Amino acid sequence: MKQYVIIGGGVASVGCIEGIRSIDKESKIVLVSGEGRPVYCRPLISYYLQGKTDLEKMKYRPDEFYTENNCEILYEKAEKIDPDEHSVTLSSGKKISYDALCIATGSTPFIPAFEGIESVQSKFTFMTEDDALALESAVKADSRVLIIGAGLIGLKCAEGLSGRVGSITVCDLATRVLSSILDDECASVMQAKLEENGIKFLPGDSAVKFDKNTAVMKSGKEIDFDVLVLALGVRPNISLISDIGGSTGRGIIVDTSMRTSVPDIYAAGDCAQGYDASLGDSRILAILPSAVMQGGCAGVNMAGGSQTLNDNIPMNAIGFFGLHALSAGSYDGEMFEYKDGQNIKRLFVKDGHLIGFMMIGDIRSAGIYTSLIRNKTPLDSVDFELLKKNPSFSAFSSEIRRKKLGGVV
Repeated sequence: MKQYVIIGGGVASVGCIEGIRSIDKESKIVLVSGEGRPVYCRPLISYYLQGKTDLEKMKYRPDEFYTENNCEILYEKAEKIDPDEHSVTLSSGKKISYDALCIATGSTPFIPAFEGIESVQSKFTFMTEDDALALESAVKADSRVLIIGAGLIGLKCAEGLSGRVGSITVCDLATRVLSSILDDECASVMQAKLEENGIKFLPGDSAVKFDKNTAVMKSGKEIDFDVLVLALGVRPNISLISDIGGSTGRGIIVDTSMRTSVPDIYAAGDCAQGYDASLGDSRILAILPSAVMQGGCAGVNMAGGSQTLNDNIPMNAIGFFGLHALSAGSYDGEMFEYKDGQNIKRLFVKDGHLIGFMMIGDIRSAGIYTSLIRNKTPLDSVDFELLKKNPSFSAFSSEIRRKKLGGVV
């Protein structure tokens, strides 16, 4: 029998375990996790701060998941891989052999070398369950919170703290919130919703140095705070592959089977740079569903199956205080827009195909747009005028409807 090793304890590892077990029911799986706890749903940490969920409900799989799948869990850090002897060395010095290995090490918060950052006593990142627990214990009803970074992590942290602290200020060198996801108009709608709930913004400005509980901004302004949250983005954890000469870009380069350039080693999740069907090229798709799918694909192939993942696309489903936004694919195309009150829909078309969309407010039927992108459906085969305003299967030809609905129509 084989021995499978998975490095990383997030949702990509769950996909990998389930992928392996869909082919190989007996061989041993060793899971190496540096986080020190079973898998949980990371996007829920802001809802934990809001009191909308608890640690038990945040679990991504039940407690018996690992034992039922014959997994040995080692809560240690993997230090290095020896591809010649097919082994992984852990922080304890222990070596584990593998027949097939999956790297699912995720990413790490990026913290610039701010002048004086060491003088700040109460500073946090916001990526893990431990981060949420630490932040929860630090804040008080009168805390002044400064969040550096107006991306998804920073804004979800702001939402999570809203109502339980004295003030929240978010700054970012970008001139709009969610700058990597939304355009100016859509971003302004989301920012307005956050501002309605008491969150203050300093767009186009950010801290350059600190003096204890004072941040000196690029503009020269000084901001006093009690709690600092650093949410400036993440860096994929790629060193285990790069240290042995494997191919890396921003992430670990994988093919559509999730294989790396090193024999018998696969990668999945936020550390992997995989194929983006909307772009026609590879990039990191750092979202939970992609991590699970990539892990599942890797697991199937590690166990001797044959699976490819060539329809994966970037997607972001976000919401703040009841206002939702959903985006997917690429925006490098001709834009078609539809507005209805606060609802905004933007569709992006290139070479006769839908390649991306951006929706604010009413996000119903977004799955139809996603399907068009994933399947590369030619728009001349559907009623695109109908789909722009009212997406439904009636816009598809009877042949396509039969395929999608299993011959029912």
